[in-house]
Amino acid sequence: MAGNELREQVRERYAEAARAVAAGGAGCCGPAAAFDAEDWSGSQVYGEGELDGLPAQAVAASLGCGNPLVVAQLQPGERVLDLGSGGGIDVLLSAKRAGPTGKAYGLDMTEDMLALARANAAKAGATNVEFLKGQIEDIPLPAGSVDVVISNCVINLSTDKPAVLAEMFRVLTPGGRIGISDVVAEDDVTPDQRAERGSYVGCIAGALSRIEYLHGLAAAGFVDATVEFTHEAAPGLHSAIVRASKPADTPDTRDTAASRTVLAADGDACCSIETQGSCCAPSAKATCCSGAHPAGTCGCQ
Repeated sequence: MAGNELREQVRERYAEAARAVAAGGAGCCGPAAAFDAEDWSGSQVYGEGELDGLPAQAVAASLGCGNPLVVAQLQPGERVLDLGSGGGIDVLLSAKRAGPTGKAYGLDMTEDMLALARANAAKAGATNVEFLKGQIEDIPLPAGSVDVVISNCVINLSTDKPAVLAEMFRVLTPGGRIGISDVVAEDDVTPDQRAERGSYVGCIAGALSRIEYLHGLAAAGFVDATVEFTHEAAPGLHSAIVRASKPADTPDTRDTAASRTVLAADGDACCSIETQGSCCAPSAKATCCSGAHPAGTCGCQ
């Protein structure tokens, strides 16, 4: 099956889940439906009290296989990006940990999930969050713009995983890190065997093996990479914790202060990286930079 067709299957599966949650249901992609395993994913992976105060729909839309916030060990003031943010549960939890001096971005390709996540953020009163539409293979943020990248059972769904790993490396600031929860295969489980044990949209067929993950992270430039199995998702496949860092001595590829000012069609200029996303209304972002930056990533002065 072609990559675009698989992507559309994933998009529709999670759009259906978002619509079900918004309508008051549990969604089509809960633990049993998505992973053929009971009680190992979704909101059940979070510790006691962690979900207190979150909107019920954010909790209901939790379709992950782990708790990337524990993996990433977020600190106050950090900027965090959640790949495949879904209903926004990990973004809202990240925003609480990052505090008023930090920020949490959520990236999702599904309009229904983005609408649900933005509604959940409004209900939670979260002001240091921003949800972006896009694909994890082409992240609509500038280089070196976040301190931490997290993701919860999403990278296995990508049809171009090297691009995802390269994009994570690009958007991280030097010394930044990733804290990923994902489904990972044992090294002796072949791609054909993975496909026999679960579907692509069910997070099984597209899983990388442990050694494939480590080699991919190294090829992207990451160091100190580890993949730790936690619990079984299917025979020979596991929910796993993936950690890695961007070397602190990586040349900073962010634009210089002079080049951060890009004139828009009306003569206004974009904000600097440090303030983008907070200095103009989201509705203005699509046009304020006149195409110099992807819509949704740049604020206006």
